[in-house]
Amino acid sequence: MTSLLTEPINGILDRLHTASLRDDELDIPSLPSDASAQHRADALASAYMPVSAHGGRLLYNLTRFARPRTIVEFGTSYGISTLYLAAAVRDNGRGRVVTTELSSTKVAAARANLAEAGVAELVDVLAGDALRTLGTIDEPIGLVLLDGWKDLYLPVLRLLEPRLTPGALVIGDDSSFASVQPYLDHVRDPANGYLSVSFPVEDGMEISCRLAG
Repeated sequence: MTSLLTEPINGILDRLHTASLRDDELDIPSLPSDASAQHRADALASAYMPVSAHGGRLLYNLTRFARPRTIVEFGTSYGISTLYLAAAVRDNGRGRVVTTELSSTKVAAARANLAEAGVAELVDVLAGDALRTLGTIDEPIGLVLLDGWKDLYLPVLRLLEPRLTPGALVIGDDSSFASVQPYLDHVRDPANGYLSVSFPVEDGMEISCRLAG
């Protein structure tokens, strides 16, 4: 039986997905186009901005199949996508998740949700700027989930590329957003070492395989 369909993970995911439906009701102030990542994170500290349930199950299945030893997630938020990844790691019987989040409010909430789900020991939640926190990873990476600020997908991927294993999966959520285009141009160009395919989940996922180390 998958951890996704058993307690406590199943109930926690249901609760978090339900809470995330209130994102559309939030009164979020408009931000200038040049707002810093920290400013954006603070303004959106109460927004869940989660992966969809279908997207989460896709992440779970991909992780079960690939069996990566190290998973890196950019953009923890309240830990919904992290729970799908951690459930797969638990059911694989190996691996760990390293995730990073800039909002201190969300870091605390995600850590609490992971502890409640009983998977905290499988996840390292790094607090701070992803371009700094993810630079501390020195082991081979088998799967990457990009689900933070869309304009940082490409800089974060370039930071991680030297540690991607041949065959590593790189998943870019919300691939239909215009701000993701520079990232899509990169992974869709075979000259950059990827074979990439779009998957129609909610706002889209781009699933790319790293062809060479």
